[in-house]
Amino acid sequence: MIKKYKPTSPGRRGMSVVDKTSLAKKPAGKALIKGKSKRAGRGRQSGKITTRHQGGGVKQKYRVIDFKINKYDIPAKVDSLEYDPNRSSFIALLNYADGEKRYVLAVEGMKEGDTIISSLGEIEAKIGNRGTLKNIPQGAVISNIELKIGKGGQIVRSAGSSGQILAKEGKYVNVQLASGEIRKVLNECSATIGQVSNTDHKNVVIGKAGKARYLNQRPEVRGSVMNPVDHPHGGGEGKQKIGLRGGPKTPWGKRAMGLKTRKKKKQSSKYIIKGRKRK
Repeated sequence: MIKKYKPTSPGRRGMSVVDKTSLAKKPAGKALIKGKSKRAGRGRQSGKITTRHQGGGVKQKYRVIDFKINKYDIPAKVDSLEYDPNRSSFIALLNYADGEKRYVLAVEGMKEGDTIISSLGEIEAKIGNRGTLKNIPQGAVISNIELKIGKGGQIVRSAGSSGQILAKEGKYVNVQLASGEIRKVLNECSATIGQVSNTDHKNVVIGKAGKARYLNQRPEVRGSVMNPVDHPHGGGEGKQKIGLRGGPKTPWGKRAMGLKTRKKKKQSSKYIIKGRKRK
């Protein structure tokens, strides 16, 4: 649910946040939390800025998330739902029957006290349960989907995202993703039943520049207001159109729109039945 503020200041006007009253106030799985250092958009090897407009931000600690959920046929109770500063979705602390605790991605509708289970065999089609795609009923909404058997969830992990099982053909299952893409996934791969939590994340209005800085986002200046020495779009008296030969450019003079930069990979579209882009 989205919470809106009264316009007590220009920054508050229009600002909104996700209501977190249902979440735990403090993280319960302290043994699963590690320190995290910031790199401020700099490359690991060179130390140079490789991603601009990043830096600063509130100090964060990393929550170790179990994307595999490979404790099979052992029931787990949802101990608490928590906020994770490293991702858009909420996380759930599972307390297994054998005493082990693990963090997993929370799904929409999951509540404290729920019991879920992961299995390679037949499972109940219940929110939060995890199983192989061949054992999940057709038409079910799924998330945290594996692409390689045993590797753990790789896609459909962000807040509010979900996929759907459309059909089962031989050793493959046709899964439709939020982008509209339909792809084949091996039926031995695992997925969690349900939609990823925090569906209102996309509706949040940051409201002020200071909050963006808390989130590690630094200011982004338009090229058209720079000098010609600093950007291809810069210079000129007054406000100008980009009107350059070849269209908009990056700060380094390369085409910024319409130029394909993705490298061609062999059989990259082998398992894609319908692409996310309309042809």
